[in-house]
Amino acid sequence: MSLNAFITETTIQGAADGPLDGTTVAVKDNISTKGVPTTCGSKMLADYEPPYNATVVEDLLAAGGTIVGKTNMDEFGMGTTTETSYFGPTKNPVDETRVPGGSSGGSAAAVANGDADLALGSDTGGSVRAPAAYCGVVGLKPTYGLVSRYGLVAYANSLEQIGPIAPTVEGAAELLDVIAGPDEHDGTTRDAGADADYAGAATGDVGGLTIGIPQELTDGADDRVVERFEAALADLRAQGATTVDVALPSCEYAVAAYYVIAMSEASSNLARFDGVRYGTGGGFDGNWNETFADARADGFGDEVTRRILLGTYALSAGYHDKYYKQAQEARAWVKQDFDETFADVDVVASPTMPVLPPKLGESLDDPVQMYLADANTTPANLANLPAISVPAGDADGLPVGVQLVGPKFGEETIINAAAAVEQ
Repeated sequence: MSLNAFITETTIQGAADGPLDGTTVAVKDNISTKGVPTTCGSKMLADYEPPYNATVVEDLLAAGGTIVGKTNMDEFGMGTTTETSYFGPTKNPVDETRVPGGSSGGSAAAVANGDADLALGSDTGGSVRAPAAYCGVVGLKPTYGLVSRYGLVAYANSLEQIGPIAPTVEGAAELLDVIAGPDEHDGTTRDAGADADYAGAATGDVGGLTIGIPQELTDGADDRVVERFEAALADLRAQGATTVDVALPSCEYAVAAYYVIAMSEASSNLARFDGVRYGTGGGFDGNWNETFADARADGFGDEVTRRILLGTYALSAGYHDKYYKQAQEARAWVKQDFDETFADVDVVASPTMPVLPPKLGESLDDPVQMYLADANTTPANLANLPAISVPAGDADGLPVGVQLVGPKFGEETIINAAAAVEQ
């Protein structure tokens, strides 16, 4: 079955006798691999080969993993369906007529299809958890600062994290054990997981665990998704957990705040791709402004262009305070809501995605609907919190994921709870 999950297939063998010895790993194509194309799913970087490995790639190889390819993705991570890739869309292995989620759709599809044992994705607003939910696998977004971003081609620095995708909770935790930890190349990393045993936390023992259920993240979801979510909660209660209603009123504004911030940071980060220092270019024709404009128009797809333009507008004189500043204030409110909620509960649960996987092509004509599909995943990125998506059965033959969000550096707690859902 050709899912178009890989942009580049390769075999990069890691060290012998490590914890991942004999394990195949797929790597999202915005994570740098020395001498192997790292395209970000874009024509702009179609011929780019990094001169160095990302820290997480070095970690994988040191642990004995074998990198079997670079996976397809929405261009520069901008999308929820893996349809904006210059290299064509990835198909969902459960139903080839549907999207696999995005932007790490190639990584999730490769794992779900058995083309790789494990995979790495990146998550800026749900890009690990969305495809994990749509493909019926496990995807974990770590706390901001737990995993090095050195070598990750930046989209929105203050939001994104590299995270594992695996068939099981324990598999995702084992990969997190390998990649977590401080890095001298990334000043945002913290030594918070030095003594953690993430794989060992996947016990599924939820006796005494309190789970908060925010109506803000279930209202408006597809009834079939809600039904599977409620069944998962009933299973958790049967295993000894307690569920309570909580309020996260700020989440009503999370998607809007997220997109203003993410697009603004994208506008700044992608300014470097001018056809001279990075990216495609047709050569200097006597006018630098026209040369840059032509290179960027040729190298970027429609969705990336849209987000750069919107981000530039939000940062422009006269609009910075109206949009970007207010988005940052909303972000602070989201963080505050979660902090207050975690004073009373251990984890917060919701459906990962409010809808079932759309048909291929449905979202491309309606970008606003694509953005709204991130309603449940963006709050964790705004608050820099860990979140995991775990399969909770299916509806009409399509996978449904449950999302569990934990307090800062609470990965062991959400891994334990996710293992209970899995069991």
